[in-house]
Amino acid sequence: MTPPSAPTVLVVDDEQDVLKLVENVLTKAGYDVILSRGAESAIAAFTQMASKPDLLLTDVVMPGMSGPMLVDHLLALEPNLRVLFMSGYDERQVVQRYVVERGFDLVTKPFTLQRLSSAVKKSLESTPSPVGGSGSGEVQH
Repeated sequence: MTPPSAPTVLVVDDEQDVLKLVENVLTKAGYDVILSRGAESAIAAFTQMASKPDLLLTDVVMPGMSGPMLVDHLLALEPNLRVLFMSGYDERQVVQRYVVERGFDLVTKPFTLQRLSSAVKKSLESTPSPVGGSGSGEVQH
C-alpha cells in the first residue's frame, strides 16, 4: 500500500531569504514545497503542474504583480485553491482591503517557525470558500 502523498505548498515571495526559510520549515514539517520568486514565475509553475498545490502561500506586497493579483489569477484557474498570505505590513490598507476583508488568512512577518507551521496546517485543514477566502480572515500575530 502506498503512503498518502504529502500536501504540496506553492510558496511565492520576492525575497530569497524568506523563500529558503519557509522551504526549510515546511520541508521539515513534512510538506512538499515549490518555490517561486515572484508572481510571474508562480503562474508559470502553477500552469505546468500535473496536480495543483494544496496551498498557495504568498507574500502580499511584491514588485510587479502583487499577492492579491496573483491569487485572483490562480483562483480563476483553480477555484478551490487554498490561500494563505504572509506580510510584514499587517496594518496597510492593501492588506486589510484585499486580504483580511476578503476572508483570507494572514500570517504576519516576522513569524516564528511554530506560527508559520500552525498557519499552514490551519489553512490546509480549512474548506476553500467559493468567494475566494479560505479562512476566517483573522490576522495572526
